[in-house]
Amino acid sequence: MIKRKYGDRSEWKRVLKRRYIQTFIDTEKFRGYVTLLEIQKVREPLFVKYDEKEVCIVDDGYIWLQHFPIEERHSLTTMFNSKGKIVQWYVDISLQCGIENNIPWMDDLFLDLVILPTGEVIIKDADELDEALSKGIIDKIQYNIAWKEANQLNKLISNNDFDLMKLSTTHKEMLINKLDHKFVDKN
Repeated sequence: MIKRKYGDRSEWKRVLKRRYIQTFIDTEKFRGYVTLLEIQKVREPLFVKYDEKEVCIVDDGYIWLQHFPIEERHSLTTMFNSKGKIVQWYVDISLQCGIENNIPWMDDLFLDLVILPTGEVIIKDADELDEALSKGIIDKIQYNIAWKEANQLNKLISNNDFDLMKLSTTHKEMLINKLDHKFVDKN
């Protein structure tokens, strides 16, 4: 079964204290939902390893901004450290994005792209995609959709034409302002 992932990440036990906000944006450059998870306190930091590089992607003060574009087959998560610097962009290749109980979601097609600030692109979980096909979790059409989307995005990234990445900081600032106003208004 294809796994549905939600933008609020409410099931994430590592995060002990959080603030969350989301919005719908409809502009020429982006149409869809954007969520922001401000990670205030974690049980323990989370590090990932790419070849020889170890990258911290979750710790106190980190922000995860996730874009759920309407009518696209991907979701983009931008991970900011506690100093506001981008540590990585993470593209989930998806069958579709949508909204349920007012929370954005995407149906994960296993294949992922990681883009580091250096410009390096890492294709992740191709083995999981192959396994999902062999076990009948997905069919050949969904398998081909995943690879087609990953290849198209990889080309855009290589040519510096994946414009959604360029909106990350602007959208983060917009949502942080909304989040701060939301919590000020409640007091």
